[in-house]
Amino acid sequence: MNLTTPALLFPAISLLLLAYTNRFLVVAQLIRTLIRQNQDDPNSDLTDQILNLKIRIEAIRRMQVLGVLAFIGCVLAMFFLFLDQALLGTGCFALSLILMVASLCFSLYEVQISGRALNLQLKGLEFK
Repeated sequence: MNLTTPALLFPAISLLLLAYTNRFLVVAQLIRTLIRQNQDDPNSDLTDQILNLKIRIEAIRRMQVLGVLAFIGCVLAMFFLFLDQALLGTGCFALSLILMVASLCFSLYEVQISGRALNLQLKGLEFK
């Protein structure tokens, strides 16, 4: 493995972190809006949606933490490879890949619970 191998993940990790941050901002804004709506007109459906969004925020936070740790792992892998420490570099790169997979698993989980949130939003509507 050479120095450029871990560098290949840099753009992918950066784009994922950007996507995760955008998801976080959208969900946070939605929570603020729903809380204001619920204060004006208390509704159990809104409360359920807010609680679901709270779970999504936690999943997104974990996605972000794991993504940042994967990025750090890539940097360390490049550092060790630069110092001709192939074993440490390979180990850090492998750890980085594992962390990235874990981050993507939380992303999949978040997508699943976002589907539940949409079902709560659609609850009570009748389609003809």
